[in-house]
Amino acid sequence: MKTRITELFGIEHPVIQGGMHYVGFAEMAAAVSNAGGLGIITGLTQRAPKDLANEIARCKDMTDKPIGVNLTFLPGFADPDYPGYIEAIVAQDVKIVETAGRSPEQYMPSLKEAGIKVIHKCTSVRHSLKAEKIGCDAVSVDGFECGGHPGEDDIPNMILLPRAAEELSIPFVGSGGMGNAKQLVAALALGADGINMGTRFIATKEAPVHQNVKDALVAASELDTTLIMRPLRNTERVLKNESVDRILEKEKSLGDDIKINDIMDEVAGVYPKIMTDGDMDAGAWSCGMVAGLIHDVPSCKELIDAMMKEADEIINSRLSQFAA
Repeated sequence: MKTRITELFGIEHPVIQGGMHYVGFAEMAAAVSNAGGLGIITGLTQRAPKDLANEIARCKDMTDKPIGVNLTFLPGFADPDYPGYIEAIVAQDVKIVETAGRSPEQYMPSLKEAGIKVIHKCTSVRHSLKAEKIGCDAVSVDGFECGGHPGEDDIPNMILLPRAAEELSIPFVGSGGMGNAKQLVAALALGADGINMGTRFIATKEAPVHQNVKDALVAASELDTTLIMRPLRNTERVLKNESVDRILEKEKSLGDDIKINDIMDEVAGVYPKIMTDGDMDAGAWSCGMVAGLIHDVPSCKELIDAMMKEADEIINSRLSQFAA
């Protein structure tokens, strides 16, 4: 299948694996890229630029296909060595970067001078237009269904994607709640050039996470996620667990007086405990509504091959019958 996204990134299928904390290691990215999609290494999971350089090198030993690196630009209280991470990306000859969080505008000159294609994750049309204006090559349009941070507008993809199609000139992918062939075809019909999948890729054989995490995704329904940190204007969609229950209780009792320090025990430093150790109640972790569509744990190749086969059947068989 050829779209503007496959042409832009030199990939076979219009399927991107988004950056995910303590999931986007070399094994994950290589497996997706080898399956014809675009695998992404999560930059800030690596503690320092030299660690990211080593992780990219490790990934390149596993695949000769295009890969990308995610750089999430965090709020002001965090101070990662972003120039150092970019230097590592450039030195390792990675030509695709997925940016997220704050605007990447101040780092665009360094990225573009290195010939890097930038896809920025946005939760609104206005932010997507800003990304286009500052020179991003593509955007990942993130609907309200997504795991992680959906923004504060609460616009689902059935509205957000066609709105993006009305406004954008650059290619974009549908992100948030994506996990199967029907959604890929729907995203294409709504004007997108592909999809970005996060949560769905965690439930794959190659995902370097504890089996408890994969089992939790298979067991979950579309009703098993919830939103936290809304009073802090830092809304995050997470899988329900005991830690999340405590956060919600604190938000209810403290109301507008709640501060990030009040929930620090439930949100800080929890990803290694969950993703590596399999402690499913260690804290809050990002999970999309797509959990309700996850029923198995295939390999990345099995997942993408099946998706593309079904997408072709939907386009050429089911949909064609309505054209008469």
